[in-house]
Amino acid sequence: MAEAEPSPSPEQRRITRLIRLKEVQHRVGLGRSTIYRWMAEGKFPKPVQLGGYAVAWAEDDIQLWISARLG
Repeated sequence: MAEAEPSPSPEQRRITRLIRLKEVQHRVGLGRSTIYRWMAEGKFPKPVQLGGYAVAWAEDDIQLWISARLG
């Protein structure tokens, strides 16, 4: 009998698209400086480091943030 593969943890199962700053700004209607200030204050999701100075946000995190602000 074959062994069942262990189910992946929630973090491993979560696949999301990464979006860059321009798209984040467009979706949330905020400017760059406001986004970075709110990140420092803990009011906005942190980005994922892509390498060097390049960062992107998980699309799911941005969508959850938008939903929380609307509700």
